[in-house]
Amino acid sequence: MKRLIVGITGASAVIYGVRLLEILSRREEIEVHLTISKSGARALWEELNIKIDIESFKVESLIETTADNIFYHHESDIGASIASGSFRTEGMIVVPCSMGTVASIAAGISRNLIHRAADVCIKERRKLVIVPRETPLSSIHLENMLKLSRIGVCVLPAMPGFYHFPKTVDDQINFVVTKILDQFGIDSGLTQRWKE
Repeated sequence: MKRLIVGITGASAVIYGVRLLEILSRREEIEVHLTISKSGARALWEELNIKIDIESFKVESLIETTADNIFYHHESDIGASIASGSFRTEGMIVVPCSMGTVASIAAGISRNLIHRAADVCIKERRKLVIVPRETPLSSIHLENMLKLSRIGVCVLPAMPGFYHFPKTVDDQINFVVTKILDQFGIDSGLTQRWKE
């Protein structure tokens, strides 16, 4: 069984995190460990009108279905399994990834469980994928992302493509989620791939 960590932060485009969880909830062979920042919970409400309670979280409040393979950890629970390198995972996805989270990870500052779990992935040489959604980008943002890229973090901006002839916003969301899952060798079947 594969284990993946998913962190949702307060950047815009939180729909990417929700769609990712919807897909992963259908994959019984993947154990998902989820943590959501307070700002992530606010973004869910402001962008999608999804109200979650991070104190007593229930997955069905987020993806409208139960999922026995999704395990939730509160953002302040630094003693959670995903805060330790001895808890083996395939890696972590931070989606969307705020620039504050990028900065904290790049500086090695663990202010919450998302930062700590990302730090663990880096120190254990596990795959870490961050999905920043910000524009325009300042030099500080670019320097932080470059620093992370140089140590092996996959910086996968939420930049939809157009070569698959998208017809809907869902098509664009699925394109980015497919790119995320590709990093872990998981075929989502969500979008048409390039053919010559």
